Amino acid sequence: MAALQKRRHQSGLVVLVILLGILGGLGARQIRYSIPEELDKGSFVGNIADDLGLELQELGERGVRIVSRDRMQLFSLNLRSGNLVTADRIDREELCAQTAQCLVSFNILIEDKLNLYPIEVEILDINDNTPRFFREELEVKILENAPPSSRFPLMEVYDLDVGMNSLQGFKLSKNSHFSVDVQSEGDRPKYPELVLEHALDREGDAVHHLILTAVDGGEPVRSGTARILVTVLDVNDNAPVFTQPVYRVSVPENLPVGTPVLSVNATDQDEGVHAEVMYSFLRVTEKISKIFCLNVFTGEISISANLDYEDSSFYELDVEARDRPGLLDRAKVLITILDVNDNVPEVVVTSGSRSVAESMPPGTVIALFQVYDRDSGLNGLVTCSISRSMPFELEKSVDNYYRLVTNTVLDREQVSLYNITVTVTDKGIPPLSTETLIYLNVADTNDNPPAFPHSSYSVYIPENNPRGASIFSVTAHDPDSHENAQVTYSLSEDTLRGAPLSSYVSINSDTGVLYALHSFDYEQFRDLQLRVTAQDSGDPPLSSNVSLSIFILDQNDNTPEILYPALPTDGSTGVELAPRSAEPGYLVTKVVAVDRDSGQNAWLSYRLLKASEPGLFAVGLHTGEVRTARALQDRDALKQSLVVAVQDHGQPPLSATVTLTVAVADSIPDVLTDLGSIRPSADPDDSDLTLYLVVAVAAVSCVFLAFVIVLLGLRLRRWHSSRLLQATGVGLAGVPASRFVGVDGVRAFLQTYSREVSVRADSRESHVIFPQPNYADTLISGESCGKSEPLLIQEDSGFCKEEDSLVQQAPPNTDWRFSQAQRPGTSGSQNGDETGTWPNNQFDTEMLQAMILASASEAADGGSTLGGGAGTMGLSARYGPQFTLQHVPDYRQNVYIPGSNATLTNAAAKRDGKAPTGGNGNKKKSGKKEKK
Repeated sequence: MAALQKRRHQSGLVVLVILLGILGGLGARQIRYSIPEELDKGSFVGNIADDLGLELQELGERGVRIVSRDRMQLFSLNLRSGNLVTADRIDREELCAQTAQCLVSFNILIEDKLNLYPIEVEILDINDNTPRFFREELEVKILENAPPSSRFPLMEVYDLDVGMNSLQGFKLSKNSHFSVDVQSEGDRPKYPELVLEHALDREGDAVHHLILTAVDGGEPVRSGTARILVTVLDVNDNAPVFTQPVYRVSVPENLPVGTPVLSVNATDQDEGVHAEVMYSFLRVTEKISKIFCLNVFTGEISISANLDYEDSSFYELDVEARDRPGLLDRAKVLITILDVNDNVPEVVVTSGSRSVAESMPPGTVIALFQVYDRDSGLNGLVTCSISRSMPFELEKSVDNYYRLVTNTVLDREQVSLYNITVTVTDKGIPPLSTETLIYLNVADTNDNPPAFPHSSYSVYIPENNPRGASIFSVTAHDPDSHENAQVTYSLSEDTLRGAPLSSYVSINSDTGVLYALHSFDYEQFRDLQLRVTAQDSGDPPLSSNVSLSIFILDQNDNTPEILYPALPTDGSTGVELAPRSAEPGYLVTKVVAVDRDSGQNAWLSYRLLKASEPGLFAVGLHTGEVRTARALQDRDALKQSLVVAVQDHGQPPLSATVTLTVAVADSIPDVLTDLGSIRPSADPDDSDLTLYLVVAVAAVSCVFLAFVIVLLGLRLRRWHSSRLLQATGVGLAGVPASRFVGVDGVRAFLQTYSREVSVRADSRESHVIFPQPNYADTLISGESCGKSEPLLIQEDSGFCKEEDSLVQQAPPNTDWRFSQAQRPGTSGSQNGDETGTWPNNQFDTEMLQAMILASASEAADGGSTLGGGAGTMGLSARYGPQFTLQHVPDYRQNVYIPGSNATLTNAAAKRDGKAPTGGNGNKKKSGKKEKK
């Protein structure tokens, strides 16, 4: 029952104390509670949620918790109820010793806002400690002649409780000589003294046994007892006396062990044995006895252990001096410990984040920490700082708390990890400091698009590349991290020649490697323009573009194409005539070839690969002209077979061959005569066949001769009309477009006027083939009659001889040729042959190819003329009217008109009524031959 009443009394006291604490703390900044000591674990202290104005669910959501720098947590927070409860039993005496008011301070932290609320809990004392004597037995020696009212100090009594629960009085067992009294010195401990009430008589009672009881004022009352043995001594009338009742000294806390602090001294007026004094400590605890040492003979007090100001800054010692008989005196020694700056400041990081996004604004709180120094005074004042080179700053909060915040926007691409050194320095002499590292990772945000090293790329790949081969690789770098740095590549949608680019080139979306899906042909297209897009995987994704130009390089994959002499459709070999009177250098024919490649791959060279009569003919290396190398002799065979090879300059070089058959005769009848002189075959069928062949050739020749005579008459009439127009100032207005033949008509012209003579040397079968000519806009001029046409009958050439007296054959005219600086393209910058007999560079070669191929296609269609307009070379219809002869080089001197020493240059010059300025033709010799 007594225990139950005690529990109810304590519970009522708790409620009363809590109410008083709440009412007393309403007007203060901090929240204050009061609880008695020795409460059970989990006992209610106060409702934090109500006092902070928070809902119960907010306690967990906002991260409300207790923050304290004490090593042992005395209280805990129940997040479900919002109550502050005890974490364990609290012993006030262990926590605050004899302090009148015992306060426990800590802070409540709201994590989301990093707000702190200071809390104070006062621990109230209960009467749970009994008064105790330092010794349970004490012997007191008193001279028998001691006068009444003499006082004799007894052992000290201590009670760990405070206030009314502490020591209140003493009771002495019944006796006839002594009483007990208490001497109180302010708030210092109470010391009982034995008071002699009546004179002693050693002979009556030499020993007295007393019981001393110490009583506190608690409820219920607690008490402690000690036995006192009083021995009555013989007279010793002088006791030792200290030189001063109180000794004071101040020493620094860093004194070495063994250093003397001070010496106490007591003197005795007696002599002999009664004057010998010995010193000792009174009422010392075990802790003090380990720190200080007293020499019993000299009274010197020295240090036996290290002093610590932070542990205790003041010590009070009681020293007793006693002589041999037992008389004594007491003095106090007050030792003050001076603080020395021997403690470095400490940093306790309370809360913080190890990672922060780089997009967070300035002022973002990174960490909350507390700094303190266990020293006091200036030694305990601290300053906190960080490096100024970092994008952070410190903001001071309450109770030596600091916030570490950002002062600018962070950039992970520049610095991804910060090692923030917080330096705390006190103001002692010398100052002490400590450093604490706070690690902060900067989290990435997608704020950087992928970047290519170059703004554009140019790729050169040869044509005829294998399908699926890797042709190039692009790489874009994204300084972000993780998925923000994962780059995918793609090609922009576009078309080429009506087909999407994705059908020509593909790209690996992960590596950026480009692959060719087709084998490219330089002759079809020469470059591809692509746009590569690099996009990261961030949210939202960022991208960048780069232009990629793919240039196709020409390879020597086209063999030269021989335009003249054209291969007959019936498989026979064309025949060229060479008069027996031809002198060395006589132009027999000209091999014309083109190459669809460009540049060096299209530069052609001609050489005589095989000849039935070596040394009789020579081929121009660059012109393809077949000329006699020596004068023809009677012993030379009628039929000469030549194999001409046309080879380009590619690597490896490609070539084509053509077989020429040259008949050595002055005219067609000579050919027939020579054929008839061949010994007839023994076979009558062969003779008949030869006869039929000769008759057919003669008939065709007569028809062709009649056609030529009529055509010459028409051409002469037109020429006469044009001369009349020139006399009247009309000029070239009436000249038909067919009078101007461009390079576009070369192939059609050659096909029109080519003739073939096939003679079999190994048999008596011979035939001469005259293809059907094209009469539309046929090139007929006076110069064609000036030459000795090998296929015309000699007797019918009188009209041509008369015309030769008016207009003589002239060498090719070079006035129309462009100078080196006037040639288009890159050829103007090269030092080539001024005569311009052959293209000097890739541009000129490609231009000639384009013109010749265009003329070939037009001739095949049959819907275009050889001309196409004055001065346009047949190019105005294809390239526009502005593309005239002034814009391209003229290669007409390289086109040979079969059966004539003139080129297209001669024809154009004579048609316009101009005399050629130069050339290397054999005009005099040819005239003589024709007259013959």
